[in-house]
Amino acid sequence: MKATKKLVSLGLAAAMVASLTACGSSDKGTESASANKDVPSFDALKVGEDYKDLKADIKILTNRTDIVDTTYKQYAEEFQKLYPNINVTYEGITDYAETVTLRLTNGDWGDICFIPDSVDKSEFSNYFTPLGDYATLDAKYNYVTEKTYDDTVYGIPNGGTAGGIAYNKAVFEKAGITTLPKTPDEFIDDLKLIKEKTDAIPMYTNFAANWTMGAWNDYVGIASDGDPDYKNNVLLHTENPFTKNDENSGPYAVYYTLYTAVADKLVEDDPASSDWESSKKKINDGEIGCMVLGSWCVQQFKDAGDHPDDIGYMPFPISVNGKQSAAAGGNYAYAVNKDSSTDNQIASMLYIKWLLEDSTIFADEGSIPALKGADLPDALSEFKGVELLTNNAAAKGEEDLYDKLTNEAEVLSGNDPVCEVLEAALYGQQSLDDVMNEWNDKWTTAQQSLGIEVNK
Repeated sequence: MKATKKLVSLGLAAAMVASLTACGSSDKGTESASANKDVPSFDALKVGEDYKDLKADIKILTNRTDIVDTTYKQYAEEFQKLYPNINVTYEGITDYAETVTLRLTNGDWGDICFIPDSVDKSEFSNYFTPLGDYATLDAKYNYVTEKTYDDTVYGIPNGGTAGGIAYNKAVFEKAGITTLPKTPDEFIDDLKLIKEKTDAIPMYTNFAANWTMGAWNDYVGIASDGDPDYKNNVLLHTENPFTKNDENSGPYAVYYTLYTAVADKLVEDDPASSDWESSKKKINDGEIGCMVLGSWCVQQFKDAGDHPDDIGYMPFPISVNGKQSAAAGGNYAYAVNKDSSTDNQIASMLYIKWLLEDSTIFADEGSIPALKGADLPDALSEFKGVELLTNNAAAKGEEDLYDKLTNEAEVLSGNDPVCEVLEAALYGQQSLDDVMNEWNDKWTTAQQSLGIEVNK
């Protein structure tokens, strides 16, 4: 789902021009929303009370191609009971992040989209309507920090997800695994038991899908270090962060887990021919032991076959000082096209707010609700004793430093670096230490290029 940030860099010049002429739909606005006083802030809108006579046709882009014509269509129809003159249409996109990144630069994308991770925070105002100030929206919604720049919120996540591993309980039980792993080596040992005692593929990488590989980057931070400050603050100023430590925690441990599983042939025989859609049914049927993806995948796996109760979700197997932690963060965030007409911007905000506060979307998808204080989904029932944390915001003046550094270093950015780890293990091209040393060198060069102070 993620595109590399290089894509945005290549299109940056075009984006600056396109942002002047970008269309939200066939009904295009002529003024920037950032200066449009007729568009209210997100928090000020009262769904079902305000703008009852508003007429608009809005289009929303989504990565969920599997439910565009079913569940999402039903949401639109339910919303129209409140706003009969607002027509909502969905466009499902398979290669979502890459395709939408390109479409943002030419303006042809509609009224609502999920913000691709390839868009740096400093570029939000080029494309998206300001939704409100950070303090106000953060008090009500989860994870708005992630799509905030200069105290302005440009996107509100469609709920949240926790980082861990989806697994088939029946497969683990058949392999004789009675305790979930808490360290990378315990996890590898469990995969070996699955290979030895069952017919299941121990860990399915879904390498061919590409976007699935980017999930591994999400465990660098809280899951690997237990520190909510690590990702946005500590890591950026750390010297050689990809170096192995005695506890086998930290960033190295994340990629050690992937590399070792592949090198020890505990994954599908030919990762290049793996298939995302069919893998959902395979894990439901017990043909796959586990997959490393965010908790958003659990409901999809449950819905894919006749064995929903066999799908479980475990914390990522890294412990720091004997304790496991898990990061909870936002799913893709809804954003509104700043160049849509005023009516379309307001209609889009009304629909997003209805989805976040009044629809059944979070129960349907098994994700953490957008509203603060709501109950956690059943998918996280096995996280007892695991501290669920959210990344702290970056220091003032460094809000987009993580994007800049990872983009410059070309690590922790997109899916390709993780694919390199898998390929190195699969073909025996490099040891993990060789790969991590290269990453450390790139990291150091990028820190120097950006003038980042390094704590030694």
